[in-house]
This record gives sequence, structure tokens and C-alpha cells, in this order.
Amino acid sequence: MTALETIRAALAHAASRLGASDVEVALERPRDPTHGDVATNLALTLAKTLGQKPRAIAERLVATLELPPGLVRKTEIAGPGFINFFLAGEQVVGVLPSIIAAGKDYGKSDVGRKAKVNVEFVSANPTGPLHVGHGRGAALGDGIAALLAWTGWSVTREFYVNDAGTQIDKMARSLWARVQQQAGRPGAIPEGGYHGEYLNELAATILKKEGKRFADLPEDEGVRRSREIGVSAQRAEQDQDLREFGVRFDVVSRESTIYERRLIDATLAELAAKGHTFEADGALWLRTTALGDDKDRVLKKSDGTYTYLVPDIAYHRDKHQRGFVKAIDVWGADHHGYIPRMRAALQALGYPGDFFHVEIVQLVRVMRGGEEVRFSKRSGEFVSLRDLFEETGVDAARYFFLMKRGDSQFVFDVDLAKSQTEENPVFYVQMGHARMSGIFRVAGREPGSVRADGVDLSVLTQPEEIELVKELAEFPDVLRRAAAAYEPHRVTGYLEGLARIAHAWYHKYRVLGEPEEAARLVLARAVQQVLATGLSLLGIRAPERM
Repeated sequence: MTALETIRAALAHAASRLGASDVEVALERPRDPTHGDVATNLALTLAKTLGQKPRAIAERLVATLELPPGLVRKTEIAGPGFINFFLAGEQVVGVLPSIIAAGKDYGKSDVGRKAKVNVEFVSANPTGPLHVGHGRGAALGDGIAALLAWTGWSVTREFYVNDAGTQIDKMARSLWARVQQQAGRPGAIPEGGYHGEYLNELAATILKKEGKRFADLPEDEGVRRSREIGVSAQRAEQDQDLREFGVRFDVVSRESTIYERRLIDATLAELAAKGHTFEADGALWLRTTALGDDKDRVLKKSDGTYTYLVPDIAYHRDKHQRGFVKAIDVWGADHHGYIPRMRAALQALGYPGDFFHVEIVQLVRVMRGGEEVRFSKRSGEFVSLRDLFEETGVDAARYFFLMKRGDSQFVFDVDLAKSQTEENPVFYVQMGHARMSGIFRVAGREPGSVRADGVDLSVLTQPEEIELVKELAEFPDVLRRAAAAYEPHRVTGYLEGLARIAHAWYHKYRVLGEPEEAARLVLARAVQQVLATGLSLLGIRAPERM
């Protein structure tokens, strides 16, 4: 057990003795080294639970704390109730053997205790190519899923296909119009339809395979066949793009199956049985105002058709019935106002407030040469995900999408993403890993052969070395906090900080042929290992040469 793990366990035990059980203890390294090697805000988080001032709780925690001798040389209470720990000198480098021994598993935890969580993301309508906004959502959803799995949750990645509704109908009629045009006949794209070149390509493929007899079908039959072919073709293209982007899904669900399995009937019956529906003006309503929404919502219109809210409620009810304790959805910014009504509907079904969580993804502006790139001919109206990652590479695209919170505005600088300079953050981090790998290549040693046992690590005394070790020790907590907050951008920030210190150390000190060689090889291996793990969790390669 590392020094930080020991401190965390001792704090959790002390909190339980004060009457706060099953608490999550967060540790972090203070920005100002005069504030210690590690700090916690545990007293502040317990203030409401224990009904006392944070500083008083901090004093009680410190008085109750049971730490092994020789671990901490000083403990201080600062500000409103932060507890700062100053580790004994040998404890700072003492984390290195644990990192080396843990190998690729360093930083893993069992916070989730194998509870089932569903992460649904991308879920693009099968009406055209994926755009860069879908790409940002794909990177975010995949990153969240990876972090949750790493911290002990049983994660299912899910894609929901909206294969019913008006947008699918518009796509089908747009494709049918393109078929007619390709056959030399007039064909008008419907209002609000799809104009991209991809439908011309698909129409040509259909006629090549089926012949002109396809264009001779009665319109209703032609539109129906166009719908089937269009949905199938667009889903196949989306899957291919996502696979090349490094994203996989465990489950693909379809809106059409919600109707086929009669889940809507069962959902409406349950809502009615719980007393949350009522009829007015010939329509069926859900009384969501009683559950935090700003107005009641129509479920079934007076003409007997369902609103789009209904299959969504049924779909999330199905997730709950599949045993998921959390349903995490990644939605576009245009769905922000939809969250309260969905949350209210699920509360009406009796689900706990933390069952449903939405991460919002803002649109992406793509810049090249100082000018905004607005569209591509093939898609007809937007920059496609494939256009982007074929130009920048998958690593750069994924990393850039994850550099900031999903709900923040984002400008994707193509020129920066393609550059091989220190200003490019993904290049900078990957170069850090490559430089550590280069040390072992020059030494003629396999990095995995490095062991910390029997190595005198006390010779690691240089400021950059101490800073590196402290940064490495913080990695498990960074991952825990990132997973708990659904914020992969915390990992990119950490990796850039670690790479910055590693580059400075690499340039300033020699490793091979020095008295500190054995200890510095251990340090280099630990840095290489953590950089590789962090990049892997983001779906990004850790190259050994650049």
C-alpha cells in the first residue's frame, strides 16, 4: 500500500469513528509545496453530514487519525479546514516500488464495486455521415466509460439508433428523389430533407445493383425500400467511422424495437398506475411539474400519436430493468432543455435521482489557416468526423476533443493538431513517453525488466525528481476524481503536467553511466508506464519513437 493509500484509508477510518461511514476521501497535491505533499478537503465535505464547522471536524479527524510511524513528518490544518500532510523524506520516493510492481494496473480501484452502469453516446440519427460534434461526443463517452471501468464499475457502452420518426422519413424521401434523378427523372428533395453528396453516391449504388426497375417502383414502395437501404447503409458507415476512431459499443438498441416489444404500452400503464398521468384536451399528459419540470408534458396527442418523449422514457425504463444503477447519456447541446422533463419522468417511475445523468457536448468549430471550415461537399452541411481524423490522425482528434469539458465551447485548430511541436499537447505528451522509451533503447534494456527491489531510491534528490515522484503518486486520485465527475479532460491536464516535468528532467539530467542510474531507470520506467496508461484510457497510442 502506497503512502497516499495508507493516508486515505486512515482518513476514512477516522471519519467513520466520527459517525460518517462509507465516505470517499479525495487527496490531491497542493499547488504550493509549502502546503505539504498531499492535502484533503474531507472536513469540508463532512460539514453538512456532521453538522459542524469544517475546521472543527478537521481538528477531530487529525486527533483521531492513526498513521504508522515514519509515514508523515508533519500534519497541518489550513484555511477553513483543509488537512495538509508532509511526508517523511523516504516516503516520497517510496511510491515508486508500488508503481513498478503494479505495472499496467497502477491507478486501478474498485470504487464502483462492479455495479452496472450504462454509458450511451453518439446515438446519431442514421441519416448521414457523423459530424465533428458526434466525434466530440464519441471521444467523451468512450473516455467516461473507460474511466468508470478502470475505477471498478461494470460498464456497458451503448448506441441508440433513432430509426423511426420524421427525420428518417425525410432521409428516405431524399434518397428516393436522388434515385429518380439518377434515373434521369425529376425528383425533388423534400423540405427539410438531406442534400449531401453521400445520397447521390448511395442512389448510384442502388441503381447499379438493382437496375432501373428500382426507380420504377411505386412511390410508396420505393420510399419504403429507400428507408431500409438508407438506414442500413448509414449505420454501416457510422460503425466503420467509429471503429476507425477507436470507439466500440457493447450494445446497439433501436427505437423501432421499443414499439415492437410494446414497451411503450407497459411504460404508460406503469406511469398511470403510479398516478402521474392525466387526460386533458383529448390528450394524455404526464404531470412533470410535480417533479421539478417547468410544465406538464404531453405523452399522447389528441390524434393518437405519441410525442418523442414517450419512446425515450420507455427506453430508459428498459435500461433500469436491465439492472443498471446508473444511466449516463452524452447529448448534444440542443437537447439541454430536454433534461428536466426526462429526469422528472424517470422520477415518476420511482427511480433514484442519481440513476439518470446527462453530459452535454457543445458543437465544434473547425479552424484551418485561421479561417473556419464550415462544410464538406459530401455531407452537404458540416465537417464530417472522417474528414477531420483523416487529416489530423485519430490520436490528435481524440485528444483535442478531450482537452476541455464537453459543455464548453471548443475551437478545433487543425494546423495545431497536425504540428509536431511542443505547442501541440498530444505530440508533447506522446513525446514524453517516447523519450522515456528511448532511455531504455539506448541502454539496451526492456523497460519491463526494471525492478525497484534492492535499488537505493534515496539518491533521487533533485527537485525535478521529487516533483516527478509526487506527480506520479497523484495518478490514482486523478483517475478516481475524473471518473466520479465524468470529466476525462482532467486526465489530459494531468498528462500534460507530468510530461512537462518529465521533459525538464530528461533535458537536465543524465541517466545512463551516472551513480544514480539504477534509481533513475526506475523513475523513467514509472513515468513511461503512467503516461502509457493515461493515454490508453483516452484511446490514444503511446509511441516508443517519434
